[in-house]
Amino acid sequence: MRRLAARSSSASQELKVIAPSKLAIDNVSKSFQSASGTVLALDHVSLQVDEGEFVCLVGASGCGKTTLLNIIAGLEKPDSGNVLADGKPITSPGRDRLVMFQEPALFPWLDVFGNVLFGLKLKPNLTNKDRRDVAKYYLELVGLTRFERANIHELSGGMKQRVALARALAPNPRVLLMDEPFAALDALTREQLYGDLQRIWEERKKTIVFVTHNVREAACLGERVLLFSPHPGRIQEEFAVDLPRPRDINSVDLAGYATKIIRSLRKFSEERREDGR
Repeated sequence: MRRLAARSSSASQELKVIAPSKLAIDNVSKSFQSASGTVLALDHVSLQVDEGEFVCLVGASGCGKTTLLNIIAGLEKPDSGNVLADGKPITSPGRDRLVMFQEPALFPWLDVFGNVLFGLKLKPNLTNKDRRDVAKYYLELVGLTRFERANIHELSGGMKQRVALARALAPNPRVLLMDEPFAALDALTREQLYGDLQRIWEERKKTIVFVTHNVREAACLGERVLLFSPHPGRIQEEFAVDLPRPRDINSVDLAGYATKIIRSLRKFSEERREDGR
């Protein structure tokens, strides 16, 4: 952790690494109504996520990955089944579970510092100075100290996502939920953020559930990769990625894991076509 000697006691307490949450998803199903009828997005999905684990959900568009993430966040409710954080049912959003979306969704009327500070305003028992100290810490963590007074429209796409990451981390959640946050970025920027996210995960000890359709990205970031089947969404297969960190997305060893996942995805797709589904 970065040096906190200059921080106030309250800010130092807020910046302590807290115990991450464990998640339990038990037999969760979820359907939606569309113009063509009922669509079953998730079908009896069950999984466990350990404290401090980095899990990636991968699959084709429309396979229910984001729906499951929204249920964990408390933004949607399952039709059946249970979702627990540290043994307690998730029934609504909470500061212990924060979401980072594909679009950074920053407030354009606030500068970089103001955006990171925004989520801290609802934190109790912190003075304004405490909140500023915490915001500065997270801007340093994502490498944006020099840009704290920049306007949002002045930032590149990668910098905007760094601001979004700092804003999500600033309230010190136990779980970070990430919905394809790097999908719209160029390859070089993504590679830089892969390294940054791995470093931050190891430093801040968060439980992370990361949604992506990019198999190499999933293998680079996740300790486990869960492959979803489409229509309805089920966990088709699980892959443990046993590679040291930091991982390079272009490494030969990582490519081997990605190839295994892609082969399984193609095999399942071919079987579905043969069955006429």
